Amino acid sequence: MKEEKLRVLLKDMSLKEKIGQMMQLDVSCFRNEGPVTGSEVDQEIAGEDLTLAGSILGAVGAEEIKDLQKRCMEKQPHHIPIVFMADIINGYKTIFPIPLALGCTFSQEDARMVGDIMAKESAADGLHVTFAPMVDLVRDARWGRVMESTGEDPYLNSRMAEAMVWGIQGEGEHYEGHLGACTKHFAAYGAPTAGKEYNNVELSERTLREDYLPSYQAAIDAGSAMVMTSFNTLDRIPATGNQWLMRKILREEMGFDGVLVSDYNAIGELMTHGVAEDKKEAARQALEAGIDLDMMSGCYIGGLEELVKEGKIREELIDEAVLRILRLKNRLGLFEDPYRGLEDQDTAREIFTEENRAKARKAAVDSMVLLENQEGFLPLKKEEKVAFIGPFVEDKHILGAWSFFGDIEQAVACCQGIKEKGAQAVFERGCGMVNPGQTLYGFRYNMTNTESWEEIDALIERAAKTAADCDKVVLLIGEAPIQTGEGSSRGDITIPEAQKKLLDAVTKVNKNTAAVIFAGRPLDIRDVKEKTKAILYAWMPGTEGGHAVADILYGDAEPQGRLSMSLPWSVGQVPVFYGELSTGRHIEDGEWVENRFLSRYSDMPNQPLYPFGYGLGYTEFSYSEVRLDKEEIRMGEPLQVSVTVKNTGSRRGTETVQLYVTDKVGSVARPMRQLKGFTKLTLEPGESKDAVFDLTSEDLRFYTRSMEYKAEPGDFIVWVGANSRTKNGKKFKLR
Repeated sequence: MKEEKLRVLLKDMSLKEKIGQMMQLDVSCFRNEGPVTGSEVDQEIAGEDLTLAGSILGAVGAEEIKDLQKRCMEKQPHHIPIVFMADIINGYKTIFPIPLALGCTFSQEDARMVGDIMAKESAADGLHVTFAPMVDLVRDARWGRVMESTGEDPYLNSRMAEAMVWGIQGEGEHYEGHLGACTKHFAAYGAPTAGKEYNNVELSERTLREDYLPSYQAAIDAGSAMVMTSFNTLDRIPATGNQWLMRKILREEMGFDGVLVSDYNAIGELMTHGVAEDKKEAARQALEAGIDLDMMSGCYIGGLEELVKEGKIREELIDEAVLRILRLKNRLGLFEDPYRGLEDQDTAREIFTEENRAKARKAAVDSMVLLENQEGFLPLKKEEKVAFIGPFVEDKHILGAWSFFGDIEQAVACCQGIKEKGAQAVFERGCGMVNPGQTLYGFRYNMTNTESWEEIDALIERAAKTAADCDKVVLLIGEAPIQTGEGSSRGDITIPEAQKKLLDAVTKVNKNTAAVIFAGRPLDIRDVKEKTKAILYAWMPGTEGGHAVADILYGDAEPQGRLSMSLPWSVGQVPVFYGELSTGRHIEDGEWVENRFLSRYSDMPNQPLYPFGYGLGYTEFSYSEVRLDKEEIRMGEPLQVSVTVKNTGSRRGTETVQLYVTDKVGSVARPMRQLKGFTKLTLEPGESKDAVFDLTSEDLRFYTRSMEYKAEPGDFIVWVGANSRTKNGKKFKLR
């Protein structure tokens, strides 16, 4: 439909009809009803108003979506089609590793592939928009939603954000065979005070702009169709009612012209934040902030019409919002085909195919991080008798907390993947994912361990006897998937007590023990490190997780993941991340520490247990000294940085070469290091390749003391190595 026709349509709509387009309702409001007439949301939305809704979230499957589209369009005064949206975070039916694990691939190709497949599967089943990618910068492992982000670094997050948008939306003019992307959560949702869900955020404007906004900008520049607001306050103003944040920063400065949707009931929560006294006032604040779409609060449908009649808001603001919504529907091709080809489409050709599963297996392999491998413990040999022990041996709950539409029963358990290797293996559960008597409450299901401690002790004793009779042991332990995700902040980020008892019992009888850790966040695994010889961090790996774990353990695949978020030494360190400021009294770990008047802990190291960018493989790599094509550059002039990387081991392997920059002196304090580039090299034994990077003054920009975004002349160090702690650096000067 041409733009002129959209404007004619808008002009012909009644005020109430326009406000209806700005209302998003959950599919539960429409289910189990005959015609779409009778439900009420929050006891306040009249049944007849439901028929005016412009979008629906949470509908599943082509048949339901076709039925809802038909019924809603019949009752909509201008027969305007519905947009169907859902949370497709790391897969629809084929589930990929959680986004935090995907960040560990350091691969835009993997991120784009994941976005592409999850969009194709979802679109084939009728969906139009996904509430992804989540690009919030995360540095506090206590927060449950770190699993949805790709990590702690602005540069890595930006590269993964744009790749996800490219994959989700595809290359077609109308997102053919794909979805519209909804980038979330704007802004700085990933920095809640104390890591507590929905908590307030306290950031300086400089930190906001330099660290947190770049990934949103990257997603917007990649063409993200939508943006979602965050629940948090910023400068004590809730994001959903923050005109400066939404209109000035997002719209004017960042150039976003798509649809801006609130998070679930976030407009209504302006009241509980204490900035609006009722729903009508909440609606006014949100509209004036530029929120186009009200997700499940009922504030817009209940308040905007009266506000216009009272002269408290201008109808032009409503027209602006509705026009953006109509443009989205037009971009999706819904006016020409409200069903987007569903009536002629063979869903099975796209969903949960063998090809998709093979790609999920590859992504899971690429995302897993080998943290320890003492004495070449891994890979395992098939002739070794190995005991695989732990709650994740047979349990298929490895999809991640947001994998709403995936079938857990279709996931590959670790025991299945291991059995397919034809190795000598025995299996013991040992204990459950959660402690005896504990219940965890999730979105789609709850998890309860009804066993007693006596029963668990007997299982642990049996597992220890099995372990004692084997050459090696692999413990498969970690946290349950519903211990992460929304509403799953944790103050204690260690493994459950029952699993600690299992770890102790097994390692007492067999020192040849490794651990595979399943988690949706960085855990405190000091005790695991102290008692095992190898550690593989598997995250929540998705549908093909069991195959991927077996592939790595038995050496059919090379571990190549690198940490996208630091693993803390203790929860007392968090938030802990590599890009800290030096402070006026900096101290490096391992330096002389008798002086108490330094920026340090007196009872633990400053550094995390494992830093950002860290990871091992089954081979070794050496790096040459950093080479620069010049020692000085001028503004706008490129600097070529290179190293030679050699595979010095006996196996083929992939190395993730990372480039960091230190700005020695600035008008404001600068991070000690910042990631500015990465590349992956796959090398045969004895093979060497050059990793080459181009830097310019644009890569050295920051928000100066006067809040100008520019580079300042001075001395820099460029570091190139295997992780954020590399010592391989060289100085250069910017004039």
